[in-house]
Amino acid sequence: MDPHSSVAPAGLADFRSDTVTRPTPAMYRAIAEAPLGDDTFRDDPTVLALEEAAARLLGKEAALFLVSGTMANQVALRVHCQPGEEAIVDEASHVLNFEAGAAALPGIQMRPVQTEIGLYAPEQLAQRLRRGNVHNPRTALVCFENTNNGAGGVAFDDRQTAPLAALARELGAATHLDGARIFNAQEVTGVPAAKLAAHMDSVSFCLSKGLGCPLGSMLCGSASFIERARLWRQRMGGGLRQAGIVAACGLVALRDGFAHLAEDHRRTGALAERLGALGTIDLLRRDGVRYTNMLYFSVNARSRCSAPALVEGCRRRGVLFYGDEKTMRMVCHRDVGDAHVARAVEAIAEETGPDGAKE
Repeated sequence: MDPHSSVAPAGLADFRSDTVTRPTPAMYRAIAEAPLGDDTFRDDPTVLALEEAAARLLGKEAALFLVSGTMANQVALRVHCQPGEEAIVDEASHVLNFEAGAAALPGIQMRPVQTEIGLYAPEQLAQRLRRGNVHNPRTALVCFENTNNGAGGVAFDDRQTAPLAALARELGAATHLDGARIFNAQEVTGVPAAKLAAHMDSVSFCLSKGLGCPLGSMLCGSASFIERARLWRQRMGGGLRQAGIVAACGLVALRDGFAHLAEDHRRTGALAERLGALGTIDLLRRDGVRYTNMLYFSVNARSRCSAPALVEGCRRRGVLFYGDEKTMRMVCHRDVGDAHVARAVEAIAEETGPDGAKE
């Protein structure tokens, strides 16, 4: 197989995440041709160009290149919050559940809120925002996630989030948007990413989720916010040298990495429809909600195997996806085509059984 190919190996359908994509040939060319410097000295021209492009695209004054979405979110938390202050987060959010408890290190308290679709109700937020006193921590930050992974890849538009951000500001809290997949939200809502982020004090987005880069995330905000974020990035060991090697891929992604997102969403919808028709699968979806490139599902009583057995059985058939004791997730991305979807449906149908008889 050509190591520069962006096509998944024949026979393997990898739905584990949209982080598994390979760089495109254009990205490999950009790597080879990128002018380089030392980013810690702020003289890598490719990184500077990427940061300028990201800030412009998100409608913010400045941007910072970081190695991961987790680092971008954690840097934002450290800029917005002092030790002993709290951040309000969705109970299923990435920043709470999938960043290894990093917010505990600087002593930031996370206050989770259980939501129905990954977005706070106004009354929930109003009840939890605290000004702080001798007994209670001050709510310094309200975190949003768009699209919301834990809710099933749900996308929100600015009409849903702007009033909540305004409520946070009224009580003195800053706002941060974990926009790891904000361009999926842009695609499905028709609202430009800059407008989705306009009422947020900071926003992060991933170059390696959906856009096809081998690594990297961006953190965007005001110029003063990004200067403080740069210091925290350095403290966390994120100072970079000839980072233009990977930033070059980011420039390619921001130029032509959005074209396939609508197809990712279409394939996810087709996957949901075909799995739902099997009779052995329950889709974890709600009516009236805008879903993107993720599908969460479970097996029901008619399936002849459990969720872990299904994940393992499909793995043996060359179909990869994540699952725990009850819930499974499949993610469509640039390296997944219609043939991969068909292969996945066939494997799941054969593993769960056509007649509902449990083994």
